[in-house]
Amino acid sequence: MTRKVLRGATVIDGTGAPRRSADVVLDGDHIAEIVEPGRASGDEVVDLTGLVLAPGFVDCHTHYDAQVLWDPDLTPSCWHGVTTVVMGNCGFGIAPTRPEDRETIARTLENVEGMSVEALTAGIPWTFETFPEYLDAVDRTPLRLNAAVMVGHTPLRTYVMGADATERAATAAEVARMRALVGEAIDAGAVGFATSKSPAHAGAYGKPVPSRLAEPDEIYAIGEALAARARGVFAVTNGPDFYVEQLAELSKRTGRPVTWTALAASASSPTALETLERQASYGGDVWPQVACRPIVMQLTLADPFPFARAKAFTEVLALPHDERAARYVDAAWRERARADMARKFGARWDRISIQETGRHHDLVDIPLSELAAARGVDPLDAMVDLALEDDLATRFRFVLANDDEGDLAAVLRDERSLLGLSDAGAHASQLCDAVFSTYLLEHWVRDTGVLTLEQAVWRLTDHPATVFGLTGRGRIAPGFAADLVAFDAEMVGPEPPERVHDLPAGADRLLARSRGIAHVWVNGEPIVRDGNDLAARPGTLLRGKA
Repeated sequence: MTRKVLRGATVIDGTGAPRRSADVVLDGDHIAEIVEPGRASGDEVVDLTGLVLAPGFVDCHTHYDAQVLWDPDLTPSCWHGVTTVVMGNCGFGIAPTRPEDRETIARTLENVEGMSVEALTAGIPWTFETFPEYLDAVDRTPLRLNAAVMVGHTPLRTYVMGADATERAATAAEVARMRALVGEAIDAGAVGFATSKSPAHAGAYGKPVPSRLAEPDEIYAIGEALAARARGVFAVTNGPDFYVEQLAELSKRTGRPVTWTALAASASSPTALETLERQASYGGDVWPQVACRPIVMQLTLADPFPFARAKAFTEVLALPHDERAARYVDAAWRERARADMARKFGARWDRISIQETGRHHDLVDIPLSELAAARGVDPLDAMVDLALEDDLATRFRFVLANDDEGDLAAVLRDERSLLGLSDAGAHASQLCDAVFSTYLLEHWVRDTGVLTLEQAVWRLTDHPATVFGLTGRGRIAPGFAADLVAFDAEMVGPEPPERVHDLPAGADRLLARSRGIAHVWVNGEPIVRDGNDLAARPGTLLRGKA
């Protein structure tokens, strides 16, 4: 194996320890030693003078479950110093899935994760049915990054209960079957179990996603599969009947870590910090997950997922695309929608504006509250009319959360929260938050000084690796995997997003490159050198061990 010396960098090891100058020696796919600068010898020396050398970043909240099978480079995460991604979040995924349920699963991902059903249909090679078979399919894929996968409650429930999964609670026999299948998934290498209880998650044909029909006892019972093996993490999208108290209970019953989404920072009460304090009061090994960016979506009324909390828009999501415009014209629907939106989003019309349009160029960036007042109509009517005049192609910018910078800064400084929620691979036409790592280093370290570089690197590396049981990842230490990133701390950051049409079937998405990422190694092999992408795919499936 080639012995490689990384020389001249400021080393930040991921643990939160102070930076230092050192030579880092790689021996094949692992870190061999860390020695005083200039002391190491090897077959190859890489000069990193002026750069920071850190462990490769871990993105613990992605939805690459389908994309990984047609885009093994896992773009755009691979451009932002990420070396490991965790998939299967929010309880969504594509296995286990019977052939007769493939369309239902695709349409669920379309509604809740903003994925193009045409891209999913064209891009997924269905060579698997069970979850272990899916893991094997990922394992056979030549990956650019490392990937870890959780088994999702929604496909699991559909697999066991069929159409009833969206209609009722599970029987004792069905829960036992789900518990057994989760045990099988953990044995095969799943790193955890994920579920969603969020009222916003309306799935195929506008019905609640299957996991929303699960009673808390079902989740506790399935959790026994992880407890029995003393392995795996729980990832939960919370809901009214599964929040801070139940999340703590899940952790205490199983002895396993729990992370949940999303801890949102806003000017409303309670603040995110108050919620964090409340969660801590219940005990357990629980990690509220926070995004480091304002959560902003670009949505069209052709795919109005962010409005799914309003019942009238759940009706729209239940319709085929070619029937949605007619529903928006219907006067009775509008009356229901005005009332629903007033209850759920009434105070947020000033956070919604036109972002992209083929017709209303003079109205871009003006809040809908102002546009509605100028037209003398309800904001709902203004939005729908503007969309209809543009054949539903108008994209509205909606600031959903994390709009209070002070509250968000306080949570990012608090080590009881977990950095995540990039949603990489999901909502591809609506946002590009896969840039969270370079944004964190630019905004929260360099621009505002809210975090030190050591704190930020810990949040991006050792902390998520530890919570998710990714043994041997997330630190610069002897014996650890040689997943590393070298970056220019004075330059690192995300570039502006661009809309491209590179998904299967020509579907569009937003992509953003980075600046300041000079080198990236995955398992000791470079995938970025001197800022240039290399045609290398040294990543691997990380099967759960702890």
